[in-house]
Amino acid sequence: MRKYLKYCYSALIALGIIALDQVTKLLAQNYLPNPNEERLKIIKNFFYLIEVHNTGAAWGMFKGSTLMLVLVPLIALVIFFYLISKSNFKTMKFYSVGISLMIGGTIGNLIDRVFRGYVIDFLDFDIFGYSYPTFNVADMALVIGVIMFAIDILFLETRRNKRND
Repeated sequence: MRKYLKYCYSALIALGIIALDQVTKLLAQNYLPNPNEERLKIIKNFFYLIEVHNTGAAWGMFKGSTLMLVLVPLIALVIFFYLISKSNFKTMKFYSVGISLMIGGTIGNLIDRVFRGYVIDFLDFDIFGYSYPTFNVADMALVIGVIMFAIDILFLETRRNKRND
């Protein structure tokens, strides 16, 4: 039973991200002005909300490459599920949470791409005059997950290995 507990933790994190992502996208779709029209100011010169239909990947790259934008996340999910199967939530929390966030973020955006043909982005920041590309909750989970995974691989894994030796 303990063996499968890590899958429950991972599933809870991923499902939480997917639910939060889909609910926020639905709210954006229902309550923000028409897509790509006007930004709703939250914090002047810093944070805005706007509904954007992204048919590409990050920063709008690969627009119109729908097949690739579905296949690559599916391949990534296979890798993520393999990695989570090799993890241990008790001794590798940072690593496991990072992968779980990546799973949730990948599935959140994949749902949009498969059922809508585009991803809904709505969080828009201007940082020191630079208009950062609009993003969503799934994107945040992916970025945070990748950072956690990298920190674990670069810094925590060697410490874990020293303890095990």
